[in-house]
Amino acid sequence: MASDRGPAAGDATLRRRIEPWEFEAFFDPRELRKEACLLYEIRWGSNRGIWRHSSKNTTKHVEHNFIEKFTSERHFRPSVSCSITWFLSWSPCWKCSQAIGEFLDQHPRVTLVIHVARLFQHMDPQNRRGLRDLFTRGVAVQIMGAAVYDYCWRNFVNYPPGKEAHWPRYPPLWMKLYALELHCINLSLPPCLKISRRRQNQLTLFRLEVQNCHYRMIPPHILFATGLIQLPVTWR
Repeated sequence: MASDRGPAAGDATLRRRIEPWEFEAFFDPRELRKEACLLYEIRWGSNRGIWRHSSKNTTKHVEHNFIEKFTSERHFRPSVSCSITWFLSWSPCWKCSQAIGEFLDQHPRVTLVIHVARLFQHMDPQNRRGLRDLFTRGVAVQIMGAAVYDYCWRNFVNYPPGKEAHWPRYPPLWMKLYALELHCINLSLPPCLKISRRRQNQLTLFRLEVQNCHYRMIPPHILFATGLIQLPVTWR
């Protein structure tokens, strides 16, 4: 049941929450907004408490900002296990993927899970290689789905009274398209999702170009989840 109020005034995370319009602007998978936003939560050891905050691009990418802030905090103790979850509006670029890998190498007791709304310049071979390197290091990189959007809305957004369950209902198709492309990246397959922008009317076009290797390598439930791909037919 949705609350009649917004986040409680005594909520320790209230001042660290973003506004609804920010969430909608940054995390809509249909939009190609240049700036990036990071929502994150940290759990230390067996402590049940969760520390939540947000970050945006400055002169550096949000991933670099997080790593610098995290390692400089007074309460950071490398000997204590730590679980970090990121909710990113864009997936990391190859340089950020490299920085994340170095950070995890230096702090083996840290585990990281990354949820992303969109894939950043996913046609770039270096960006694709960077994401694969994260997979190889054991980092779980996933496309945000409905349940994750709902979770972020409830825990990171200063939603209006009575709107606890009213996160923006983005069409699932875009989530499935990005999930399909992320599988291509993980399996070292060529891109199947093509995105282009028509500048004259500011339309963003998403289309699929599926090759035989995609049919052979990608699990069918992922490949056909978009509803845009049909089984290939062989004519005699």
